Amino acid sequence: MPQDLLYSKTHEWVRLSGDKAGPKTAAVGLTAFALELLTDLVHVELPEMGRRVKAEEPFGEIESVKAVSDLYSPVDGRIVQSNTELADNLDRLADDPYGAGWFVKIKVSDESALAELLDFAAYQKQCEGEITE
Repeated sequence: MPQDLLYSKTHEWVRLSGDKAGPKTAAVGLTAFALELLTDLVHVELPEMGRRVKAEEPFGEIESVKAVSDLYSPVDGRIVQSNTELADNLDRLADDPYGAGWFVKIKVSDESALAELLDFAAYQKQCEGEITE
């Protein structure tokens, strides 16, 4: 699990890019921990480009043989890219969840939600707590 990413409590990861002066873009995916819990993925539904999203609200769905789960936006902003190749190749999620397995890229409109995200150590602690429950 990459240590340079930010993580949401709902298991989405965030990789920020962009310069310090301008708006940031957030690549968003689902952590290997969450993917392992889902197992046997059968479908992913991602939003169209241009859609506005709000932090902690669903932007899509991922379906496994076990359940359908919402994918939550970790930030406020606008979808500037969806990884449409995932629909035909769900193996990318398991093979490379932090690289080719990203879901969307969001142009961040309000950076205040970034303060709510977890760093690597805090996310690892959350996952350990979920395993022991």
